[in-house]
Amino acid sequence: MSLVSAVTLREYLPEVQGTGIDAGLTSLISRVEEMIARWLGFPGISPALDEATLTLFIDGPISTNSNLLQLPVKPLVSVASVHSDANLVFSSGTEISTGNLILDLELSQLIIKPTVSSRGFVSAHRGNKVVANFGYSTGSPPDDLVHAICVWASQLQRQKQTLGKLSIGQRGNSLTPAKPQMPEEVKEILRPFRSPSVLM
Repeated sequence: MSLVSAVTLREYLPEVQGTGIDAGLTSLISRVEEMIARWLGFPGISPALDEATLTLFIDGPISTNSNLLQLPVKPLVSVASVHSDANLVFSSGTEISTGNLILDLELSQLIIKPTVSSRGFVSAHRGNKVVANFGYSTGSPPDDLVHAICVWASQLQRQKQTLGKLSIGQRGNSLTPAKPQMPEEVKEILRPFRSPSVLM
């Protein structure tokens, strides 16, 4: 489900009157949100920004602390289960109780509590299996994220008439239309939302 509605996007398109093109705007929003999700580092062929359960396999903790596991997607919302197994069986005996973990939701990190006398996360290819919820609430997404989606979507909506054209004539002049790529303004707004996986 999209974080932004056609009603919200129309606030960025004052030239659009009424609800006649809302279906088209809704489709555009879906495509923009998918492209932004991919740029932010959400996994999958058709990634989405809204909250969803993902199963991740992570090679290991950071080298200096075997009790800290950096997850490759953010924001982290909640954790259902964590297994740490170099043999990749992930049986009940390899589960790390969520009660023994500190969840850093903002940094998307799992930290084994210092009071827990157990081994840390394993260092092995795909040796740590994490089932957790990631993403943004459709009811209250961050304002900056909504703004970035609307800025890019409104730009793409206005560029529809020039897509695929190498030049356009305007008042006797030939102009080269802007390429339909993510604007630098949008990238700057989105940088704090990028996942650790795209920054490493």
